[in-house]
Formats: sequence, structure tokens, C-alpha cells
Amino acid sequence: MTYIRAPFILMALYILAACSSGGFDRSQDDPFAPGIAGESDIDGLIVGHRLMQAGQFELALKAYTRAASQQGLNPDTLSALGSANLRLGRLGQAERWLRRATIEAPEFAPAWNNLGVILMEQGKTGEASEAFRRAFATDNGNSDQIRENLRAALAKLNDPFYAESQENQEFELVRRGTGDFALTSAL
Repeated sequence: MTYIRAPFILMALYILAACSSGGFDRSQDDPFAPGIAGESDIDGLIVGHRLMQAGQFELALKAYTRAASQQGLNPDTLSALGSANLRLGRLGQAERWLRRATIEAPEFAPAWNNLGVILMEQGKTGEASEAFRRAFATDNGNSDQIRENLRAALAKLNDPFYAESQENQEFELVRRGTGDFALTSAL
């Protein structure tokens, strides 16, 4: 007799499960696919910034990529992707991301500053000084780091022997604030 009741009990459970809000079929009014298991609402930019501070540049790049997939390629995510690539030594990729950020938001000073740092690293001093000028202008001269970068670029541009007199100093990229970089002496 228990064998006869078992199919009826299973059928009743199946019907009840289908009628619940978490049933087998989603609402016809909901145009979106169900969420991804394990998906979090944590901002990838914040995670990426913290990983950059910890020196985990590859993981930061992954976090910034995740942020770009969640938020889209806005000036913040473009600049963050460029900054992570810069710290990984991928200057060509970093330059592409930061140029795109400056096109998307010409008033975004950190993107101009970081682009200037990349151009300085590549030996394009004239173009770098112009990027620092734009960063300085869009920031209204409020950032000491941008002012210092502009000063160093102009000094190198105006004095052809500047590079020779500074040969003994190695320059290191240092993270500043929310994505700015400054050239500082690593003595």
C-alpha cells in the first residue's frame, strides 16, 4: 500500500513546488535571466584600488575588468584599466585605455595625468607635457602631484641635458589617491 501512495505524494510535491514563487518557471513579465550563483554587489573599482595598494596588480586588473563588465566602460573603469596595465609594465595597452578615457571624458584629470606618466616612460616628453598641461588645467591647479609631474616634464623638455644630469636617479611610479600616479625619485 505504501508503494501506491508514493507516486501520489511525489506528484503532490511536484505540483506544490511548481506553484511556489521559486518554482520551475519564471514569471512571464520578467525579461531577465536568473542571476548568477555567487554574484556579489561589491564594487570592482574599490576592490581593484585596494589590490593596487597591496601591489597585486594582476588581481587588480581582473577586478577592474569585472567592474567594467558591471558598470560599463566609463571614464573611471577605463582609467583604472589603464593604471593597472601601467603598473604591470604594459605601456601600449595602458596608453590605449587612457587615451580612450580622455576621449570619453576630456575633463577627467586623473586620466590625463596617468597618460602623461605613460608618455614620459616611453620618452615622449613633448606629448607628456601636453597631457600634464591638460590635467593641470582640468584640475584647476589643485593637485600637487599633477603640478609636480608637469614641472618635471617641462624641465626635461626645456633642458636637453636634464636627462643626462638625472641619469643616476631612477624614477618610480607611485599610486596617488584614486588612480593618479606621480614620478618620484627612488633613491
